[in-house]
Amino acid sequence: MSAAEPEKQDLPAAHSHSDDYDPERHERPGIISSSSDDDDYHHHDDTASSRVGPSLSPVASAMPRTSRLSRTVSEVRDGMLNQRDLEIGEDSNDGDGSKEQQQQQTPDPNLVTWDGPDDKENPKNWSLNKKWMDVLLVSLFTFISPISSSMVAPALPVIGEEMHITGRTEQVLVMSIFVAAYAVGPLLWGPLSELYGRVLILQASNVWFFGFNLGCALARTEGQMVAFRFLAGLGGSAPLAIGGGILGDLFAAEQRGKAMSVYSLMPLLGPAIGPVAGGWIAQQTSWRWVFWSTTIACGLIQAVGLVFLRETYAPVLLHRKRVQLVRATGNAALRTEYDHPERTLAQTLGKALTRPFRLLGTQLIVQILALYMTYLYGTIYILFSSFPTLFAEEYHERPGIQGLNYISIGLGFFLGTQVCAPLQDRIYAALKRRYVPDGGPGRPEFRVPLMVPGAVLVPVGLLIYAWTAEYRTHWIGPNIGALIFSLGSIIGFQCVQGYLVDTYTRFAASAVGAATVLRSLAGFGFPLFAPEMYQALGYGKGGTILAVAAIVVGWPAPILLWYFGAKWRAQSKFSA
Repeated sequence: MSAAEPEKQDLPAAHSHSDDYDPERHERPGIISSSSDDDDYHHHDDTASSRVGPSLSPVASAMPRTSRLSRTVSEVRDGMLNQRDLEIGEDSNDGDGSKEQQQQQTPDPNLVTWDGPDDKENPKNWSLNKKWMDVLLVSLFTFISPISSSMVAPALPVIGEEMHITGRTEQVLVMSIFVAAYAVGPLLWGPLSELYGRVLILQASNVWFFGFNLGCALARTEGQMVAFRFLAGLGGSAPLAIGGGILGDLFAAEQRGKAMSVYSLMPLLGPAIGPVAGGWIAQQTSWRWVFWSTTIACGLIQAVGLVFLRETYAPVLLHRKRVQLVRATGNAALRTEYDHPERTLAQTLGKALTRPFRLLGTQLIVQILALYMTYLYGTIYILFSSFPTLFAEEYHERPGIQGLNYISIGLGFFLGTQVCAPLQDRIYAALKRRYVPDGGPGRPEFRVPLMVPGAVLVPVGLLIYAWTAEYRTHWIGPNIGALIFSLGSIIGFQCVQGYLVDTYTRFAASAVGAATVLRSLAGFGFPLFAPEMYQALGYGKGGTILAVAAIVVGWPAPILLWYFGAKWRAQSKFSA
């Protein structure tokens, strides 16, 4: 990136008020916007937010913690307006004017907030052990669904024979219809998690996935299988939408890289590991055990989550605090920044559910990154779906041995995470010292440099995979290509997700959800045309087309974001 590195003035702060930002506490000393309508969050009287002003001296005798309730609005902002992650609110002008035009007013004495910047109830102040417990648990939720998406791949011929599914495209549909549901689910689960909290929606959706995945194990016809697979994918898509928000709840931007690397590995590692297990299960037992096994694993993860997973979403936690304070003090006037009794639940849901589409339709950053994620995800699933045909027909391998080839993809994802996890935070910190010497906030553009090697590795890996398969080299040849491709893909994924979460901290779920819609449609559609493409063009020419597309889509993205990202963010009413 050094050759293309701009002068320091080429990376302007995203907003004019960023000079007042305290990077240590992640808060601004400025006080509440004069527009009380600034935030969309509304859940009747169960609104998920809270804060208490200095007028609540009676609380001190009732609740010892509230002796620290006197605070500035900067404390109100801490972990809330600037860091809350799932787009509960948005500027009340809805685009009529920039964020710099918002006015200020004095704090409301009845406003409930954190007990100071070091409040241990704020997830950003939790211990590292407590934070990483939630990271690992949500990563497990994110792992079990994608592993189910591809675990069925080696069993497709057996399922097709038993259910009389003769066409190759129809057999692939049994696998890819699961991913098609990923295009719908995040648009529902993300906004709902903003109203009812991360944990409730995550666990409810996992129960949904459990039930319909069990239905797949009991299916008797093609129609039942396709329907149950789609519905199972709908429930399994929730962690993909909610997980990024949980990381935003727990970590500041400069600390988020490692957690993001672990979390973003799971949606890709799952599909790589699934066929390895699925191949041996289908060969040694029955294809139905492909679904029985994932259903059992889902139940175990659900049980662990019920015991250990804690709510991280600040508005929900603060709402609970408000309820406690109202009971303790009898002061029914207490409110939170996100309480808007003048709005109906239908209005709130309407804004929340349409926001991903508005982001995708109006935000150039979302469009660029969604396009790149779409290509990567679709191509990954082309490899997943082409492995059984390649290694069965060209290398004459049995299902169990075929599944072992997916280890190369999983190994690439793992190595990419090991490279990206430490480097993301290190590069972010170094660029922050260079471009923000006054200690101001970091910028999403500091995620961009690692996108460059990832964008280079993707087409290189595709070309190696394509031409070694074309000339039927030793089986290690296509596997090396797949490893290099997956290595570049996971680096790209982690940088893209990090940039989206950093840019749209308040609206991260909508931004990630918008990108997830497109990438999931690609994961569904790309494998359907891949067999015909390879049959018509061969692995060599077909893979070359994919590699050229990777260059066209992937190489301009980091350049555009590095030079123009800050400008686009400054013009956006959605950016943090």
